[in-house]
Amino acid sequence: MGLFKSIIDRFRGEDVDWDELEETLVTGDLGIRLTTELVDRIQARKGKLDAESVASACREEITSILGEAPLALPESNDTGLPVVILVAGVNGVGKTTSVAKLAAYLKNEGKSVVLAAADTFRAAAIEQLTIWAERIDVPIVTTQYQGDPSAVCFDAHQKAIAMGADYLICDTAGRLHTRNNLMEELKKIRRTIAKQDSSAPQHRWIVVDGTTGSNALNQAREFQSALDLNGVIVTKLDGSGKGGSVVAIQHELGIPTRYIGTGESLDDLKPFDPNDFVETLL
Repeated sequence: MGLFKSIIDRFRGEDVDWDELEETLVTGDLGIRLTTELVDRIQARKGKLDAESVASACREEITSILGEAPLALPESNDTGLPVVILVAGVNGVGKTTSVAKLAAYLKNEGKSVVLAAADTFRAAAIEQLTIWAERIDVPIVTTQYQGDPSAVCFDAHQKAIAMGADYLICDTAGRLHTRNNLMEELKKIRRTIAKQDSSAPQHRWIVVDGTTGSNALNQAREFQSALDLNGVIVTKLDGSGKGGSVVAIQHELGIPTRYIGTGESLDDLKPFDPNDFVETLL
């Protein structure tokens, strides 16, 4: 049951209880800060405030935060070099699988893609991404377990440039956002990629689990300080009325959601459409 439907069902035929509305919005993962602002804005509206009008007001406010049009990826880099997407996140959010799905999506769009298996701290991640690369039929650059992730990204960037590839996607190791040394490593990877193209990586994205609520916002906040994020991939969105972290991240940090994942197959990744999200997932 979506967030707006739960608001209508909860308050249909009754006066709106603002404390309960706050609880409903927080339960939908919008977070305390955004919830408070939404409730204040809705209370300030004139006219009848029944269940339907409150749900409609919430929809309008959330749509205004997210915008209405999907964000398109650039088809080319101004320098003529590959567009580089650096993907980060904590352990267990589906980062490596999301990288594979993104590569498959871009290839299906007619783009050439190179993968960099820079998650060298987990041997299974290298193997996992290699299997995906073979299945998708895209080139991949790897190194040995516990190798230098910056070197992998540098080599992969060289390969992508030599091939004239449209995109390079770098999968980095899952890391706790509270570990400063690992966050510094992300900065090193970013600097290394920039040696061959000062504008790269053009995209610095975090993958978050859409069911983790405020943790997703906290993770984005910490990774933002290390990478100056400009995109989010949200996994495990299933229309359960969760996923409000998408709105909270956009509202508080100004980081737009680029793609959403709803399943385990290669096709279960699609560009984030704000209107579709508001209407079907929330």
